[in-house]
Amino acid sequence: MGTSKDYYQILGVPRDASAEEIKRAFRRLAMKYHPDRNKSPEAESKFKEINEAYEVLSNPDKRAVYDRYGHAGVEAVERGQPFDGFRFTGWGDIFEAFFGATISQRRPQRGADRRVSVELELEEAAFGCEKGVEIVRVEECPRCGGSGCEPGSGPTACPSCRGTGQVRRVHRNFFGQFINVTTCPQCRGEGMVVLHPCGECEGNGRLKRARTLWVRIPPGVEDGTQLRLTGEGDVGLHGGPPGNLYIVVQVRQHPLFQREGWDLIYPLELNVAQAALGYHARIPTLEGQEEVIYISPGTQHGQEFLLKGKGIPHLQGGGRGDLRVRVKVTVPKDLTPQQKALLEALAASFGTPIDGDQGHGAKRQLLDARG
Repeated sequence: MGTSKDYYQILGVPRDASAEEIKRAFRRLAMKYHPDRNKSPEAESKFKEINEAYEVLSNPDKRAVYDRYGHAGVEAVERGQPFDGFRFTGWGDIFEAFFGATISQRRPQRGADRRVSVELELEEAAFGCEKGVEIVRVEECPRCGGSGCEPGSGPTACPSCRGTGQVRRVHRNFFGQFINVTTCPQCRGEGMVVLHPCGECEGNGRLKRARTLWVRIPPGVEDGTQLRLTGEGDVGLHGGPPGNLYIVVQVRQHPLFQREGWDLIYPLELNVAQAALGYHARIPTLEGQEEVIYISPGTQHGQEFLLKGKGIPHLQGGGRGDLRVRVKVTVPKDLTPQQKALLEALAASFGTPIDGDQGHGAKRQLLDARG
C-alpha cells in the first residue's frame, strides 16, 4: 500500500460516502477494468488500484484509520509496527485505541434504573416521613457472588473464539481476500463461558428479588415529585455500577385542605348574617390544632384571610407557606316563616323591593326619561 493516491478519488466517491455508495462504485469500476474484460495496457494496474482502495474503504476500522492518519497509519497497522506512539497487534487493538472500547462485549455495564410510586397523605408530604417502599430489582446472586459459576469453579475461555468474543471467517474470490468478523455465538461476545453454572441463578449471576426499602421523605414534597436513590436499582454487569431507584410521590386528596404551591386553602362556609355582621371562626390546621380568626363585618364571597406560616414547609428549608382561609358565603334555600319575614324586613330597610316591582319601576323611569 505504498501509494500516495487518494482512495476516495480512485473510486470516484466523496469522503462522506456511505458503505453502499462505495460498494456500488467499486463494482462499476471493477467490471470496467477487469483484465478479462478490458485488454488495455493500464487495465491491470488500474484494477489493482481499485481493489486496494476498496479493501480499505469498505472496512470501517481501516477507513477510520485512513481518514485520520492516511496511508502511514494503515500500513503500520497491517505490519503490526508502532505508529504515533502505539503498537497494534490487530484491528481489535486499533479500535480500542482510537474509540475507547474493545470489540469484546465483556466489559462493565451499568445496571438498569427502577421506578416505583409511593402514596402519601398531605400531612406526610408536608412534614416528611419514613415510608416502606416495596420494589423488585435484579441483585447479585448470593450463592456465586455474581460469577454465574458453581462455588469452587470459575469461567473459562470460550473454545469457539479462544476468549476474543469474535469469530472470523475468511472469504476469497477473484477480487481478493475478505474477512468477516461476527460476535461469537457460543459466548455471545463475552469471551468466557461457564461450564458449571450456579444452581441458584442458573449461570446468570443475577436474580430478581423483592425488597422493602425504608425511605426518608423530605418535608414539602408535592404530588409528582421524583426522588432519586443512587445505587438502589439493578446491579451492574461485569462489575459495572448499579442503577438508581426513582420514587414518584403521589399525594392523596385531603378532606379539608387544598394545596396551591406552598400555601394551603381552607374553604370557610358562612351564612349571610355571619358575613354581614362579623364572626369568630375556628380554623383547623394541618398539625391537627385550631386557630381562631375574626371575620370582619361585610366580608364578601371569595375573600381570603391569612394564617401566616401555617402552610407547607419549603422543600429546601427556609420557611413555610400560609394557610389561606377562603370565605364561601352560602345562601339558605329553605327558610322558616320567621326567617323569611326578617329578611323581607331587612330588604325593605335597604329600600330593595323583593316582589318584582323594582323591574317595573325601572321600566317606568326609562319611559319617563324618553318623554
